[in-house]
Amino acid sequence: MARTDSFLPGPRAGFPPGYSAITRAQKVAVVTTAEPEMDFGIRRTAAGEIVAETHASETAWMLLHGEAEMEFAGRRETVRRQSLFDEAPTALHLGPASPVTIRALAADTEWAIVRTVNERSFAPTLYRPADLKPEYRGAGLVQVACLRNVRLIFDRATRPEANLVLGEVVNYPGRWSSYPPHHHDQPEIYHYRFTHPDGYGHAELGDEVLKVRAYDTVIIPAGLAHAQVSAPGYGMYCLWMIRHLPGNPYTGFTFAPEHTWTLDPSQPGWLPPALPSST
Repeated sequence: MARTDSFLPGPRAGFPPGYSAITRAQKVAVVTTAEPEMDFGIRRTAAGEIVAETHASETAWMLLHGEAEMEFAGRRETVRRQSLFDEAPTALHLGPASPVTIRALAADTEWAIVRTVNERSFAPTLYRPADLKPEYRGAGLVQVACLRNVRLIFDRATRPEANLVLGEVVNYPGRWSSYPPHHHDQPEIYHYRFTHPDGYGHAELGDEVLKVRAYDTVIIPAGLAHAQVSAPGYGMYCLWMIRHLPGNPYTGFTFAPEHTWTLDPSQPGWLPPALPSST
């Protein structure tokens, strides 16, 4: 994949009502490392709007904002979320051909939807904030310059029947995540939001650096080292999704060896002299 194909700029004013497709799987017979092979998009619904479907693909519905009632597998559940930054995620993970009906209970209820082909059948699972524990990576390292909140929703260990891995990361202002830079054999998708309309950050793809803003999406090619940083003053949210490869599922990543010293708490890096205090 050419680098120019990796950056998918989003609409600066946000996504319109309805469904906006961002990536489309090629539906090839043999999944390779060339494409992420995930359908990913954003759906915005008005209060009272109903979406009912039985999709042939494995599907995850991630609530970004709003309130809704969900019916699936004989259950009826109400879900809500007001802040991507201050609240843990709510997500419904469905196996192929699993019916679901969603009725928006609040105006401008917004979902991220990711799908991929899966021949296995499995029962739906609703992940609520109380089910998921935050992981504060980077604590005590390199002067806490890479402290971030990683929220894994499900992966191979917790959902072995899935072909997807899904999670979020919240960057604190001016700090790095996905750091030290790391890589893995499976392509990945990042989707961004910020605490302020003018917020931005930088995403590394190997030696290339992309400026990312709210609603942008980045496709990370297989095997390419990546890391990211938010601009000072702006919190950065990233929804990340990975598809397992046949015979090569995602089980973790490899750090860029030249930067692994930053994982040693005894090596904080250069300590500058005392800075002048504010007046």
